[in-house]
Amino acid sequence: MEWVAWIVAIMFFVVAFIGLIYPVIPSVLFINGGFLLYGLIDTFSSMGWLFWIIQLLFTILLFGADTLANLFGIKRFGGSNAGGWGSTIGLIFGPFVIPVAGILIGPFLGAVIAELLVTRAGFKQALRSGVGSLIGFLTSVVVKAVVMIIMIGIFIFFVT
Repeated sequence: MEWVAWIVAIMFFVVAFIGLIYPVIPSVLFINGGFLLYGLIDTFSSMGWLFWIIQLLFTILLFGADTLANLFGIKRFGGSNAGGWGSTIGLIFGPFVIPVAGILIGPFLGAVIAELLVTRAGFKQALRSGVGSLIGFLTSVVVKAVVMIIMIGIFIFFVT
């Protein structure tokens, strides 16, 4: 039965990594879902309270990294809160409007449009906010990937 548990967990982990580039998929839920399903199929005996506390802390870090990296990128390039909201909206809808490139174009355009419409920023400043959004998003993807790899490494350490 252990091999079935590994297959299910790995499938969930793969979906979690797909979620890094397709933000509609909640990566953190799939990572933790892989842990839970592994435990349900095999046994929770190797995943004690220490394992779950560590994973909870990393889960909180994943949620924070996503938001903070994007806002930091926008603020670092002189954007406003409106740019942050526009970037978030673009991140959600971009992949649906422009299937492949929307993941990058959506947040950029969202930040630019929000800066132009809400703050009445000049075009140059709005573009800077868009670039900050893009850099923040890419930074967020890298940070989340590293944290997810660490989470999976801890999982492997505990269950093997």
